[in-house]
Amino acid sequence: MLRYLRECDRVTLLRASATYKQIEKWVKQEFGFVPKHCWIAHCKEIHELPLGTAHNRRGKERVVPCPPEKQPALRKAFQHFGMIR
Repeated sequence: MLRYLRECDRVTLLRASATYKQIEKWVKQEFGFVPKHCWIAHCKEIHELPLGTAHNRRGKERVVPCPPEKQPALRKAFQHFGMIR
């Protein structure tokens, strides 16, 4: 049974998804940096997670992809929030 979650861990009951703000906050607490939204979107794409359509997106090529050294932190965040295993 789920207990009360810390303030930064407020997610749905099943912990199947997280907002970009929740991911940013968790990564900052655990890894000391705030990921850009475009990095989160890139990592979601890498892990085949659902993405919304960005109003400012031009074409399919990423202008600012997530740096390889930042990707493990985002993968850990996705795992933490139950988005991937």
